[in-house]
Amino acid sequence: MPGRSSSSSGSTGFISFSGVESALSSLKTFQSCISSGMDTVSSVALDLVETQTEVSSEYSMDKAMVEFAIMDRDLNHYVKAVQSTINHEKEERPEKIPDLKLLVEKKFLALQNKSSDMDFQNNEKFVQFKQQLKELKKQSVKPKEDGRHNEFDQIKDKDASRAGNERDGLQADREVEGTEGVDEDMIVTQSQTNFICPITQLEMKKPVKNKVCGHTYEEEAIVRMIESKHKRKKKACCPKIGCSHTDIRMSDLIQDEALKRAIESHNKKKYRQPE
Repeated sequence: MPGRSSSSSGSTGFISFSGVESALSSLKTFQSCISSGMDTVSSVALDLVETQTEVSSEYSMDKAMVEFAIMDRDLNHYVKAVQSTINHEKEERPEKIPDLKLLVEKKFLALQNKSSDMDFQNNEKFVQFKQQLKELKKQSVKPKEDGRHNEFDQIKDKDASRAGNERDGLQADREVEGTEGVDEDMIVTQSQTNFICPITQLEMKKPVKNKVCGHTYEEEAIVRMIESKHKRKKKACCPKIGCSHTDIRMSDLIQDEALKRAIESHNKKKYRQPE
């Protein structure tokens, strides 16, 4: 509870908000807990997609992210309401201790009324979660090494049928397999190119994505580049050839978990291939 302090000379007293500010600090700590919870849910959801677990489990993770995002929005509104009330009372310096609870509730309701039920979709972690899922799903539908039940089967069957009218079955299979190998090599080469950092020209281990232009880099390399430019009072341009983004900031970088998993999956498959 805020208390009143006064000088021994009998001058007008003032209200101390130290207790309220201490409680506010605890609320901000809880915000970090929500953020950690969202990171955990996101990681589990990506695991489910990667292992091709049933859709209902993925849907449960999506619902959990929605609940976290709404909780984060409401908590942000409450923190803003408390901060706004404290700042206003400090400026006004009232003679009587106001009903802070009532004032905060009024400001909180005002903020809630201005928002819509869909505002949580603007939550940065929620947006990142949906993007990462989308990217990982793209990776998961790429051709598998064993060639079963994928788009290459369709190409193979179509080509085999066409060739079968002119050649015997054995010759057709050989030609189709040759074509299939070329197509797979092209896709793998294109995929591997996306794994390369434009700064180090090496395969990325901890890729981060630029929220502004969408390009990815090795985390350590891009951070070092930005810091080096800023020390010289210069802006850091995106190192991707052809990109027009000329001011990369640390706050623009987010972990690209989907790409990291794609790289790791590709490497595991590569090492499992027979000599």
